[in-house]
Amino acid sequence: MLKTTVYKIVFFAVAFFVFNPGFSQPDTVLFQSKILTPPQSFTDGVEGPAVDNEGNLYAVNYHHEGTIGKITTTGEASIFVELPTGSIGNGIRFNNTGTMFVADYKKHNILQIDMKTKLVTVFAHDDGMVQPNDIAITKWNTFYASNPDWKNGTGSIWYANKKGKLTPLETQMGTTNGIEVSPDSKKLYLNESTQRKIWVYDISKKGKIKNKRLLTEFPDFGMDGMRCDANGNLYIARYGKGVVAIVSPGGKLLREIKLSGQKPTNVAFGGTDGKTVYVTLQDTGNIETFRTDTPGQEWINTKR
Repeated sequence: MLKTTVYKIVFFAVAFFVFNPGFSQPDTVLFQSKILTPPQSFTDGVEGPAVDNEGNLYAVNYHHEGTIGKITTTGEASIFVELPTGSIGNGIRFNNTGTMFVADYKKHNILQIDMKTKLVTVFAHDDGMVQPNDIAITKWNTFYASNPDWKNGTGSIWYANKKGKLTPLETQMGTTNGIEVSPDSKKLYLNESTQRKIWVYDISKKGKIKNKRLLTEFPDFGMDGMRCDANGNLYIARYGKGVVAIVSPGGKLLREIKLSGQKPTNVAFGGTDGKTVYVTLQDTGNIETFRTDTPGQEWINTKR
């Protein structure tokens, strides 16, 4: 069994390198998606993704559930860490000191991972959370987490301070999923997948949210993860439609980027200039990528 597992990991690593030999070379064509990793190199739980300050890409459930996969800038793919038994990751984010945080939806945790030692510890935990799904981090290294209850079609928003103390901010919502803060950390964006609505809040100095209003909504298909570029535009994974939608801070649909897969789960910015977008896809179990014209805010934060 051990030999079989090792052979599979080696196969995926070699297949990735052969499949995508030019990982580190930026494409000059904008808004045209291409396949980055081999289909089914991740499970259908592929999510994350996130890029560290050296340009390495990470996503959850590489090869099998309960892992975090790492793809280097030279195209080498491997398992970065195995999460504690029973833990399964969803959203991944880096704070501005380079520490990785992972939403562990099975164990009601936000996990913290030391990038040098690979030590995995619990940063925040609350059994009252149904499942932390995605996380967003402000420039002050405080956290917001979406907490969907898929069975009942409901959800909530939770807040974690820098010490990991969790507090529910708003309950009785729809299926809360993608979550992000604006480049100046003054606004919080939250989407409800089933209800197809995106809400925006003002963030107070103490991390509270107020002045909830509807940013935009879609007539069909779902939504999953989303991230802001440096101009505050939202890049939204449109689950089931097979596109990444770009929406302005004012709620205007600016563009849709067509993907090969139909069920994108999340997006991240990376590359040498922060203008490469990585998209995880559930139905194909892999990652696609496209170039955009504006760097991602998380890439800028990570570079500091």
